[in-house]
Amino acid sequence: MQEPGTTTRDPAQAMFDDDRASQALGIELVETGSGFAQARMRITDAMVNGHGIAHGGYIFLLADTTFACACNSHGPTTVAARADITFIRPARGGDLLVARAEERTRFGRSGIYDVSVHRGDELIAEFRGHSRSLNGAPEHQPEGAKP
Repeated sequence: MQEPGTTTRDPAQAMFDDDRASQALGIELVETGSGFAQARMRITDAMVNGHGIAHGGYIFLLADTTFACACNSHGPTTVAARADITFIRPARGGDLLVARAEERTRFGRSGIYDVSVHRGDELIAEFRGHSRSLNGAPEHQPEGAKP
């Protein structure tokens, strides 16, 4: 039970607030909810590869960040156990990409989340992430322990 006059901090927002890598790339967390998150990122010239299109690693990072926010929305520290992405269309410098993560299922300490990355109405990529909640905060894991 929460004490009167106190507020509960959104666990996904709290995690994102400490995510310097995502923030350095200009990723913005737009919305979070139980098993859900939406984030956006503008493709800069520094994110374009030798083919003149957005480097896939940046699109993966946007999707992965959005996945992380969705799977951490429940509270316990949760990390990626596995993830893959399918690139549908290229993105280019100046494009604003929006990623939307949705929980498909949670079972035990595991979960499966799908993330769609769009530029406007166009689908750019589909990402699937498998999550694993840790028994305790990472700093409290015994040395050599596996989550």
